[in-house]
Amino acid sequence: MPDRPSYEVIIIGAGPAGLTAGLYVSRARLNCLLVERGLFGGQIANAERIENYPGFPEGIDGLELGQLMLAQATRYGLKTATAEATGIEFQGGQRVVKTTEGDFEAGAVIIAGGSQRQKLGVSGEEEFTGKGVSYCATCDAAFFRDQSIAIVGGGDAAISEALHLARFASKVTVIHRRRALRATRVLQERAFAESKIQFLWNTTVEVIEGEQFVRKLRLNQLKTGKKSALEVAGIFVSIGVKPDTGYLRGILPLDNVGHIITNENMETTVSGILAVGDIRHNSARQAITAAGDGATAAINVEKFLTESR
Repeated sequence: MPDRPSYEVIIIGAGPAGLTAGLYVSRARLNCLLVERGLFGGQIANAERIENYPGFPEGIDGLELGQLMLAQATRYGLKTATAEATGIEFQGGQRVVKTTEGDFEAGAVIIAGGSQRQKLGVSGEEEFTGKGVSYCATCDAAFFRDQSIAIVGGGDAAISEALHLARFASKVTVIHRRRALRATRVLQERAFAESKIQFLWNTTVEVIEGEQFVRKLRLNQLKTGKKSALEVAGIFVSIGVKPDTGYLRGILPLDNVGHIITNENMETTVSGILAVGDIRHNSARQAITAAGDGATAAINVEKFLTESR
């Protein structure tokens, strides 16, 4: 058998679900490795302010919350590695997690991440990514100070980002394919009250144009079919995320979008592999429910390992 690092549990992904699982597993005195390819904290690290996580009545910066979760988990001995998971194999009763930094093995695996921002899939999007097309307002808002910009989407993430962008831009146009937002009421009220934010309803982006940088959007009004152009210095895309589970196809059961199918114990149909958080089918996609998933998975992993001995 190849000589590779061995653990009792490996967790893939360091969002709220993975970090909570890491906290519970390490407190159970299990030897655990948490593998994360990017920022610890996951998608919440991109949130300027989180106001609906219990214990923070004034809200908390998303990056800070992620770092606090990490500090709490590692306090109990959780080990971490920066690497991207590329596959899972089964050898000699162990689950082998293949990564860009080598292979690791464990008795059980908890899959807790990754997702990627959905793309519009229109002409000019790839060409101008990083040149006016962005998927992270908290990362790039400051580049558009006193300029006119657009954001596509109508959910909590899109409206939160629109409010953040309004602190920098001269005008923010929210482009939404429906007539009503899906964001929570409190976010809608703030957005409607912000003078810098305007809305284009029942509208989609068909083409992104520019020279060296984005300069114009070609739009389609879905109700009338009317075509129009909107001059902007940048466009932010916030139309949801898709699970990064391509490396799991053929290994785990996935739904038609790519989310992992589990039972109420976070277990998949493959023994010793569990899934938690946004990557799981029917997840509420909230930080607090992801944390609950992580705790549930950790408790059941401990039971699984005890019964397997």
